[in-house]
Order: sequence, then C-alpha cells, then structure tokens
Amino acid sequence: MSEVGVVFGGSRGIGRAVSQLLAARGHRVAVISRNLDAAEAAAARLAGGQHMALCCDVSKPEEVQKAFQHIHTTYGNVRYLVNAAGINRDRLLLRMRLEDMVSVLHTNLLGTMLTCRAAVKSMLHRQGGAIVNIGSVVGQKGNSGQCVYSSTKAGLEGFTRSLAKEVASRNIRVNLVAPGFVRTDMMAGLDEEALVRGVPLGRFGEPDEVAQAVLFLLEAPYVTGQVLPVDGGLRLAM
Repeated sequence: MSEVGVVFGGSRGIGRAVSQLLAARGHRVAVISRNLDAAEAAAARLAGGQHMALCCDVSKPEEVQKAFQHIHTTYGNVRYLVNAAGINRDRLLLRMRLEDMVSVLHTNLLGTMLTCRAAVKSMLHRQGGAIVNIGSVVGQKGNSGQCVYSSTKAGLEGFTRSLAKEVASRNIRVNLVAPGFVRTDMMAGLDEEALVRGVPLGRFGEPDEVAQAVLFLLEAPYVTGQVLPVDGGLRLAM
C-alpha cells in the first residue's frame, strides 16, 4: 500500500538514501531540502513518479508549517517522517561564534522538534505513523571540538524518548538512529585512514547502510523510544 513519507535533508547523504528506499517500497516521498534544486534533482531520480520536492529551512516554524500544508494538500496525511537535516560548525567552544551556536541548535534540535510537531498532527488524522530522527554516536560519547553539535544530538535522544511516550497511545512510534562515521558530505575532508583505526569493522559506513536501519525502525510495529547505533562498533572502542 502506498504511504506518504517525508524526508527532511532528503537531497543528500543518509536522507537521500532513505528517500530511495521508501520510493523503492512504492511510497510517495516528499524530498525536502534548503536547496530546492538539490531536492528536485534527488526527487527526479527516485523510483516511480509520484514524488515531490520542497524547499524548507527547518529552523523556521513558518516554513515547516507551509511545507506540511503543501504535503497535506497534495498527498494527504503523513505516515512516515525522517529527520536527516543537520549542520555542523565544529570548533572548540571558546572559539565558537554565538551565531554559529544558535544556528546549529536551531537546525539540528529545534528544527526536528518543529517537523515532529507538524507530522504528529497529520499522523493523528490517519491514526498512526512512524518517525525516525537521525542522531549521532557523538551524542552519546561526546567529542572534542563538537560541544554544540554533540549537545544537539544528545538532545535528540531525550526528545525522541519523551515524544515516544507522549504519542504511543495514538499508535505513533518515534525512534532514533545514531550513526558513526558515514561517508557523506559532512565527513568530507576528514582523515578517513586514521579514523577507521578506531572502528572495529575497519571502515566508514555508507549512507544506504544507515538507511536500512531507518527503514527497519519505520516499519517495525512494536519498536518505539529506542536508539539504534549504526556505527560499525565505534562505541565499543570509545
């Protein structure tokens, strides 16, 4: 049965891989990015032809509301939401500009809260749904130079569990995937050869490998409020 899936950050990396899996399952996908051209290009490459591309800055409530209004008008109520939109401004805390701190907090944490709130309102009308937020292993273990970024990812864990409790009685499930080192644009420029020495599986992950875990949580009917690490065993070595 075709359902409606909304993927924020769906034009690249993990979000694009999730969009591809949902489309391959026969679902209608709304690919959402701050860059409309990138969203349109990603949506055009999806299997099937009933997909849409939207431009939205998740840190702005009015843009999130507008996006969901358009999705509801075009597709109806949402079944799946994946929050893969995120930014990093890595720097030691004492050297980080206030505006960069606010930008990371608003995009990674507040933005997810805003999209979840809008999605839950839609899911209540269809009496069920599933949300997967994308966290990070640094949200669990921390990392020097990533105080703000890791705070947003740790915050997503508390938010995910709390929201899962709030909406479970309405048959809405909320989970989080915590990737480790995954070969995406965000990891570009890092010393992969040095970093993989700390990964028990001995390599970076691929976006589609994380997407498989996301799809599992979207479809698993008796799993909610959980954090699923997809890190090649990185946490074992941290």
